[in-house]
Amino acid sequence: MNAPSLAYWTRRSPYFEATRRHGCRSYSVSNHMYQPAGYDDPVAEYWNLVNGAVLWDVACERQVEIAGPDALAFANMLTPRDVTRCPVGRGRYTVITSGEGGIVNDPVMLRLAEDRFWFSTSDSDLLLWTKGIATFAGMDVRIAEPDVSPIQIQGPRSGAILQGLAGDAAAALRFYELMETDLDGIPVVVTRTGWSGELGYEIFLRDGARGLELWQRVLDAGAPHGLVVAAASDIRRVEAGILGYGADIGLDTNPFEAGLGWMVDPAKPADYIGRAALEDIRAAGPARRLVGIVMSGAPWREPFEATWPVTGGGGEIGRVTVMLHSPGLARNIGYAMLQTPWTAAGTPLELQTPAGRRRAVVSPLPFVAPKSKTTSLAAT
Repeated sequence: MNAPSLAYWTRRSPYFEATRRHGCRSYSVSNHMYQPAGYDDPVAEYWNLVNGAVLWDVACERQVEIAGPDALAFANMLTPRDVTRCPVGRGRYTVITSGEGGIVNDPVMLRLAEDRFWFSTSDSDLLLWTKGIATFAGMDVRIAEPDVSPIQIQGPRSGAILQGLAGDAAAALRFYELMETDLDGIPVVVTRTGWSGELGYEIFLRDGARGLELWQRVLDAGAPHGLVVAAASDIRRVEAGILGYGADIGLDTNPFEAGLGWMVDPAKPADYIGRAALEDIRAAGPARRLVGIVMSGAPWREPFEATWPVTGGGGEIGRVTVMLHSPGLARNIGYAMLQTPWTAAGTPLELQTPAGRRRAVVSPLPFVAPKSKTTSLAAT
């Protein structure tokens, strides 16, 4: 097989050469950086994740660092969540909203100090957004993209791997908890977070020059536990109800449409960008909602390349945002953004797929209860 064609102007992670050596067959681009999209068959990678442990290069999750005397007030202005309630050493899943209430980004926020935050970004230019806001905010903050490149270890054996790599304290982190440490002099931040719904951790490398060294250390620690290099699993994230920015949500989506209305805190004392618009949407109710769907017919194993129309009542009522076959559930599952009257569980739908019409039904999310929050190291 020929190597993937790569552009010189697209950024490469500190682990990029390692991913090529491990046989990465295709790359996508996120935050202007190559991200491994596939090594093996996606179903094989799924089972490695569900039953064992996988290593992902997710350095494309670039960090937006907000620091300085007004860092807390500035960070709190960006999101409907009340950032003041997040203690140092903890993280939060957040949405960054526009003046119209749209989702600019849905990063994981990490609070490293009283006056220093990282926002671990999805695929949109959050750095430029925050710099633009800071220009006119009149606050004493420094906005930068630090030399930080995360990798993820995900799967039921990930706790044992991290324990061997970084010790008991790292492996025992609670969900969304973080610690700063070093691995034989390699500076890192370790968090109990991930994109899989399984028990998992992220290691944020703080010196890009040591990427290949860190990668090998993780592989060595994972070898006794069957750690496999893989790409992030779309199958498992859809099972767990995890959203993909640019696919399921975006600037034209508000949190209430996306099932993220729980992040819009009506009692938050401080003002934030988009508050008035989101309060109006809450009062009126969203006109559409993102829901889970189960599609009938033969297993859908084709790449999902574009949204599909959904019809009901004689007309188009929405679009499918993702569809795939879950080997664990033995069903075709996905998401669709639908007009609100069609979003009740059990509602029958008709999908206009590239292969013809298929029937579907609205399903509650998540399809599989995430294990990431409840699984302990002792259970592995």
